Amino acid sequence: MIVLHHAAQSRSFRVLWFLHEAGIPHRLERHSFGGKALRAPEFLAISPAGRVPALEVDGRVLFESGAILEYLCETRAPALGRAPGQAERADFLEWLHYGETIAQHLAQLTFQHIVLRPEQRSLTVMKLETLRLSRVLDGLAQVMGDGRDWLLPGGFSAVDCMAGGSLLIARRFVSLDGWPALDAWHERLVARPGLRAAQAEDGPAELYRRDFYPMPEG
Repeated sequence: MIVLHHAAQSRSFRVLWFLHEAGIPHRLERHSFGGKALRAPEFLAISPAGRVPALEVDGRVLFESGAILEYLCETRAPALGRAPGQAERADFLEWLHYGETIAQHLAQLTFQHIVLRPEQRSLTVMKLETLRLSRVLDGLAQVMGDGRDWLLPGGFSAVDCMAGGSLLIARRFVSLDGWPALDAWHERLVARPGLRAAQAEDGPAELYRRDFYPMPEG
């Protein structure tokens, strides 16, 4: 049985979503951002950075989201990947890792808006990371503006879980009103039964308790 080490509303949600899309049986090992569990020696032994996701599969552990999804596509869900030699392979790899580029800016904004106390926050950092997030979303919008339903012309794939999972969080910091193609893509994503099943299994909110976090005044 595949075991996914997971924390609610974290990067591991993208893997959880993929497991539901692929119909892969799994068990969740739940973790919390509170306390020291993610820094315990037992967890660091399987995830050196002390982060989720970590996936126990085939007698080993994988702990990078992109690597996890690529491995699962190759070993269990080829229809959701693009194999070497296929026409969309390069684009598949590009957008798979682009999801992590988005997530880096989300991590900074999450830290500033949620983790730090108000007096510790930097308005300069918040403005800069919001701008950077907008720029990477522009990159997605250019692709989705071609009239396609999913990131790859060949249909829904792991890259929609990876980049789309980041988009779900990005909407908490920036409005999609200026990106109608992204807004339409988001609506298609949230209508998927696999996403709804993953959201039901995700667990109670720990990080994002508001739908939207506006920029503080000042």
